[in-house]
Amino acid sequence: MNSRISQAFSKGRQSGRPLFVSYLCAGDPTFDVSLAACRALINAGADLLELGAPFSDPLADGLTNQLAAQRALENGMTQTRVLELVRAIREFSEVPIVLYTYYNLVFAPGEANYARQAKEAGVDGFLVLDLPPEEAASWKKVCADEELGTVFIIAPTTPPDRIAKISETATGFLYYVSRTGVTGERADLSADLSDSVAQIRSITDLPLVVGFGVSQAEHVATIGQVADGVVVGSALVNCLAANPNEPEKAVAALRAKADELIAGIA
Repeated sequence: MNSRISQAFSKGRQSGRPLFVSYLCAGDPTFDVSLAACRALINAGADLLELGAPFSDPLADGLTNQLAAQRALENGMTQTRVLELVRAIREFSEVPIVLYTYYNLVFAPGEANYARQAKEAGVDGFLVLDLPPEEAASWKKVCADEELGTVFIIAPTTPPDRIAKISETATGFLYYVSRTGVTGERADLSADLSDSVAQIRSITDLPLVVGFGVSQAEHVATIGQVADGVVVGSALVNCLAANPNEPEKAVAALRAKADELIAGIA
């Protein structure tokens, strides 16, 4: 599948540069500000955009992203509007877009219907947080039919046999969470990060990104030495949360933070 996702990772590997993967909650705090924020990240050099679909029970997310989802929902963001946001981004960018979502949001409209609408809007892949690979056969087929990538998470506690199972189900890339727990900024990275990444690489050739807790340029640089991509979420979302009533200031702060972090892999 020669998708935007595979092309981005291929380009990164050829140049010896890890991808900068940026996360924002779609519609946080409003549709217009969210679109401006996505544009700012892309202009800063983000290689892949991960958009969170706001959900009322985001069990994998820490407080920062929970509040982002709450702000988006309170300001009228819906799943239809999420896809409208993707369409708006597609008017000025071909950056790969992965939707970070929960299975209730996939199940309610029907897997095939949801995937088809997402594909038509310009989505490239999905990370369904609460869908384990053992229960993802039908979803994987639906995504394959629409040429959409599937992304699955590997945790520090995941044993080798399960890493192999997850790798067989994923078609886009693998997401290694550097620490147990939920999303959120952390002061430092896991001490055994390099060994954990090496173990995963011994099992699969799929592109591998690392996230959860990445908040400093030094973190980005360290991860970039061993992984195909670095995911930053809460550190970016916090820029929007810190300026709730000043959208221009919020987007400017977001751009400054993105510039700082991307410098870690420049």
